[in-house]
Amino acid sequence: MADSVKYQAQANELSQKLWAIANDLRGNMDASKFKNYILGTIFYRYLSERTVLYMEELLKDDGITYKEAFADDEFRPVVEEWSLSKLGYVIKPENLFTELVRKIVKPVNDEDRFSIEDLERAISDLTGSTMGQPSSKAFDGLFNDMRLQDPDLGDTVSGRTALIGRVMSRVADIDFDLQDSQFDVLGTAYMILIGLFASDAGKKGGEFFTPAGPSKLCAMLATDGLEEAKSAGDCTCGSASMLLEVQKHLTKQRVGHFYGQEKNATTYNLARMNMLMHGVDWDHFDIYKGDTLTDDMYEKRNRPGDEKLTIQVCNPPYSAKWSSDKKYEEDPRYSGAGKLAPKSYADLAFLEHMVYHMDDDDGRIAVLLPHGVLFRGGAEETIRKYIIRDLNRLDAVIGLPANLFHGTTIPVCVLVLKSKRNGNSDNILFIDASKEFKPGKNQNILEDAHVAKIMDAYQQRVDMDKFAHVASMKEIAEDNGYNLNIPRYVDTFEEEEEIDIQTVRRELVDIATKKQAAINKVNAGLKLLGL
Repeated sequence: MADSVKYQAQANELSQKLWAIANDLRGNMDASKFKNYILGTIFYRYLSERTVLYMEELLKDDGITYKEAFADDEFRPVVEEWSLSKLGYVIKPENLFTELVRKIVKPVNDEDRFSIEDLERAISDLTGSTMGQPSSKAFDGLFNDMRLQDPDLGDTVSGRTALIGRVMSRVADIDFDLQDSQFDVLGTAYMILIGLFASDAGKKGGEFFTPAGPSKLCAMLATDGLEEAKSAGDCTCGSASMLLEVQKHLTKQRVGHFYGQEKNATTYNLARMNMLMHGVDWDHFDIYKGDTLTDDMYEKRNRPGDEKLTIQVCNPPYSAKWSSDKKYEEDPRYSGAGKLAPKSYADLAFLEHMVYHMDDDDGRIAVLLPHGVLFRGGAEETIRKYIIRDLNRLDAVIGLPANLFHGTTIPVCVLVLKSKRNGNSDNILFIDASKEFKPGKNQNILEDAHVAKIMDAYQQRVDMDKFAHVASMKEIAEDNGYNLNIPRYVDTFEEEEEIDIQTVRRELVDIATKKQAAINKVNAGLKLLGL
């Protein structure tokens, strides 16, 4: 609880700082663009400060500063090699964020004064240092959305310099602890920026951010009972916030390797930034850019065997359209069911992709999907039967409240799947948590207490009045024809208080009598007035 209060305070402070930065930028450009400059600047500051901390630790016994080591012809190749092997990049001392900010606020002379070209050069040097290195996969094109020559920043170099200088100065004032990887600075900033100005910042590019409550719930469901995980993946990873959440809920908080795929270029960059900002070394994650449904990067890029994942979490775009071309009938991800997910509803295609990539020993999935996947007929019914009857991997169906997500008010459900059902192969657990939320101004909130109640029901796996039901396979297959609509299994009907018709009739007669008496009194008064 203390952590929750702490992180909320951090988020509130961050929100105030971002508001001030956004006000500097919003007169110049659309909200969907200026967030790229803010997030890029925050990230560059992080990489810079990580360099400083790392070099201070390495050089503390040598009695030499990073600046002095870099200026020494013998030392420079050594510190560059250290930086590349551990951090994956090199930031020269003159390009450190603190040095650039110093030139903004306290230049020694006019020649020392900051120019936006200094930041351009610094970013170019950083990305250039990774070229030809194994770490280039994590840094290639990472700052592409931060277009420092964009006329929207200003028509002249001096104009762009002044604006970016203000942004950098304000970012320098943001208080975030590099050692505190629990607070998602970048992901939280992204969500705040989307909320600050007219939601279009999150909608136009199809970007999506999973709120803290559903993200935490999925991570806890997928990691339940695990100490560590060989791998974790998210095939529509967005900013990677939910993927990173997984590690927090493993007993040993250790994931061997993270995998993700993201279609949107801007969000793909944000995901890689977020992994690095959470202390995940460049060689412990692979985030791929591409359309998961049509281009399976896990299968293409990973070493044989690595494409099978221990944990998968996902919040795919709901009811997205996809090609559903007949050629995908031969795709091993979709061929098992014998039918493809319909063109207008790609939801179960995402699920089939995840099921295909489950580790056979102890693979876990927790995925957020619209309720339609539970009961729609046609091809989707065929796919449901395949997953339930043929594979027997669906472990639980959990209904969540409406209006939890930015950009949509629909209620969603969590499907939990396991490759090993651990004695529950003859049943599926249904939970109706649709009333578990705190009302919010724009969105409802799934709080820690609600998540704890759901997790308790999932772990106990017993019938709970109007909340949970353990349904046998016979009940699902024979009684309901593989229709998973939650009200079929969890009775949430509340009996209304019995109405006394005679009492209501007397009250209505009494109201009518009083109404007529009032009319008569008014008419009498009007008559006295001669009206």
